[in-house]
Amino acid sequence: MIYDEIKKANILAMKEKDSVAHTIYSVLINKLMLEQIKKREKNEQLTDVDTIQILQKSVKELTEELENYKKVNNTEEVQNITKQIELVKSYLPKMMSEDEIKSIIMSLEDKSVPAVMKHFKANYQGKCDMRQVSEILKSM
Repeated sequence: MIYDEIKKANILAMKEKDSVAHTIYSVLINKLMLEQIKKREKNEQLTDVDTIQILQKSVKELTEELENYKKVNNTEEVQNITKQIELVKSYLPKMMSEDEIKSIIMSLEDKSVPAVMKHFKANYQGKCDMRQVSEILKSM
């Protein structure tokens, strides 16, 4: 499970005294623990899909933060956040290419927007950007 891998990486970062890595892993672990608590209240388990969604959201937040530091010319923080983004991305699955998405859409019997979106959400959650699927579907 991705969550366990992140916890192990956090311990390793602490042992190696890598404060940048330790910081991002700690933030991720906290976010995942909060989500796990929410899931437990509903008698559900934290899945890798949930973890991937949290990681993707974290990458977006870090990217926004990176842009702000670039605006104020803070090169040290830019380097730190760039490293953090790479660390988080290393736990994300490879995203589907445009061609892969097109071939899946072409193989579907029902190519209506709701049916295609439902299929991708059920089978490829976290492996493709739903906005990209929608754009590809509209262009076909």
